[in-house]
Amino acid sequence: MLSVKFIRENSEEVKRRLAKKLIKPVLVDSVLSLDKKHREFQQMLEGYRAEQNKISEDISATKDNEEKNRKVNQMQTLKAEIKKMEPEFEASERDLKEALRLLPNMPYDFVPDGENETANQVLREVGQKPEFNFEFKDYIALGEELDIIDVKRAAKVSGSRFGYLKGGAARLEFALIQFAFDILIEEGFMPVVPPVLVKPESMQAMGCVGQDASEVFFIEKDNLYLVGTSEQSIGPMHKDEVFSENELPARYVSFSSCFRREAGSYGKDTRGILRVHQFDKLEMFSITKPEDSQNEHKFLLSLVEKSMQALGVPYRVVLLCGGDTSRPSAATYDIESWIPSQNTYRETHSISDTLSFQSLDLNIKYRFSYDGNPRTQRAEQSPHDGKQKTDYVHMLNGTAFAIGRIIIAILENYQQADGSVKIPEVLQKYMGGMTEIRSTKSDF
Repeated sequence: MLSVKFIRENSEEVKRRLAKKLIKPVLVDSVLSLDKKHREFQQMLEGYRAEQNKISEDISATKDNEEKNRKVNQMQTLKAEIKKMEPEFEASERDLKEALRLLPNMPYDFVPDGENETANQVLREVGQKPEFNFEFKDYIALGEELDIIDVKRAAKVSGSRFGYLKGGAARLEFALIQFAFDILIEEGFMPVVPPVLVKPESMQAMGCVGQDASEVFFIEKDNLYLVGTSEQSIGPMHKDEVFSENELPARYVSFSSCFRREAGSYGKDTRGILRVHQFDKLEMFSITKPEDSQNEHKFLLSLVEKSMQALGVPYRVVLLCGGDTSRPSAATYDIESWIPSQNTYRETHSISDTLSFQSLDLNIKYRFSYDGNPRTQRAEQSPHDGKQKTDYVHMLNGTAFAIGRIIIAILENYQQADGSVKIPEVLQKYMGGMTEIRSTKSDF
């Protein structure tokens, strides 16, 4: 969530930047009003407690019994007032947090204005689109004919929006995982296989419930959420921890199955495996110092482009407009891969900078040396020993591969006239010598 201190001190800037995400100023005003009420309760409580401490000292020092009794009565009155006020103070704190959770992260000024994806800004197109001299097929037909994608049996077992990957497609998944690991581990990323069930407070801190609750699966009996993307369990891993400067950036690449309701996609992409309830994904996650997060954002994007160029799949880079940027994100780049059968690009990667929106709620900080100059102070500093300060880290996430979607792109762009699919050269060494996918029976 946003810092209430920053909102209080920069309310007009907050309103202006949140307008990019179609947030009305009245929501910011509501936070300011609740913050004022909360601080008034806090000041009164602190005043009562200070007075209580003083009276306690006076009682110890007073030898006159009549005076002592009068002080004791004052003490009892103060205790009653404090007991009466504490629930109101706690309620005001809850109300303030609930109001803060209604506000998304503030987008950067360079994020385009706009309500939806039609206002997204295409930054560049990369790669040569394939030109087929035969009647090409969509990935569903290819998958069925090669017997490597089976949505009919998945529907029988699990219902709609599920699929089996078999044979060459299953091997392609693990080849993509190993290929990405090789690139990212060399860049200092630690591989992680995280839990896919997380507590509500972790999901909430990552900004992924509340208004977005319709997208996530919740297991009520166990009070746990299934992750929709693995950064939802990677970020909370460092809850209430303090990094040293030399530990940053901390970079992870996580592999997990992910789960989404696809609640807002009724009637869209109902065939195949493009938009499903369960899918596997490799996710990059970075924890950085605030001044480094924009460069880290570009670095994550460059790594995705490096892998896409190595795969030879045509793609474009898109900067999302404010209305299409997620709640936790301050800026998001999407990579969209070329899908020949649809004659368009479809999203396969998303890379976001969330600033301190998640780390503030998770209470994840880092300790740094401070030169004592007020001009160099950061907004979220808190004092530490000597000339040491702490500040909230910035957190970023980026898709390395959404496995199902990138398999779709490979199948369609690498299909051949005889119905087989050529395996991208960079993946062949992970496929046990396979250079083509012809059928499940001939894959082994």
